[in-house]
Amino acid sequence: MPQRHSKNNNDLAFFTYDEKRKLGYGTQKQRLGKDSIKPFYACCICLKPFIDPLSCPKGHVYCKECIFHCLLSQKKDIKRKLASFAAQQKQDQEETMEKQAALRDQELEVFERQNNGAITLYTGKHTEDDKSNGFHGANSVKVTSYEEEAMRTMKAFWLPSATPEAPERIEMPSTDTICPEGKEKLKLKDLFSVHFTEIREEGRADFVEPNFMCPCCNTTLTNTLTLAAIKSCGHVFCKKCVDNFLLKDGVCTECSRPCKSKHVVVLEKGGTGFAGHDEGLQATVFKHVGSGTGLGLSRPIVRT
Repeated sequence: MPQRHSKNNNDLAFFTYDEKRKLGYGTQKQRLGKDSIKPFYACCICLKPFIDPLSCPKGHVYCKECIFHCLLSQKKDIKRKLASFAAQQKQDQEETMEKQAALRDQELEVFERQNNGAITLYTGKHTEDDKSNGFHGANSVKVTSYEEEAMRTMKAFWLPSATPEAPERIEMPSTDTICPEGKEKLKLKDLFSVHFTEIREEGRADFVEPNFMCPCCNTTLTNTLTLAAIKSCGHVFCKKCVDNFLLKDGVCTECSRPCKSKHVVVLEKGGTGFAGHDEGLQATVFKHVGSGTGLGLSRPIVRT
């Protein structure tokens, strides 16, 4: 018989702290490793090493084919939404014209009945009893089929024919394409090509991860370095070289094109997974105690 406070005591009516830990109950946290972080040379859409890379003004790098396909899909979606919105406006206009035509016909009918018969015109100045009784003149006939009128105006969710319908209104869609990563407005003319200086090694296989270096200090580029691209020419340097040499000299060290602070774009990267670099590189998941396993219910993983 185990002791009362033993960790292996399982005859209690509730879960102990150690049992909850073994079952994976509560918020589980795990530091994201290198395999979970997007490298700087990966496209933000396909997550593969980029081909013909293009960068947005915020520093998100994409493959040329991926970003073109994304912007084209957004254009098609915007065109479809605009067509739906135009059809809705046309339908609203037709309904308004039908109501106006029905109102004109009703006024014309009342006018003809007033001129060709001895029926008084209801002007709305009668008492409330006349309105409720449906009295519109000396020769008017009251509605006797109350059930039919009630069924026509009744809205009941349990009857398919009388279920009320909520009209779905389409808002005016935005005609701007957005960056898939930064969620800001992005046009095709805002993209600029970036050029990485690759380290050439003899006997190196093509499927191995690419190695790039800073053309100014020849430092191998990794996720630990802050990278910056020059808009005017597209060359990529480490941020230290940009601050110490390019901005001071005012020209690019590779192509001698003018380089000012407005031409420098800091490239976004995924991080390293180490505690000393970036912030919030942690994945958390909350798990309830399931039926015997503790993994029955789980909330989605929130990555920061």
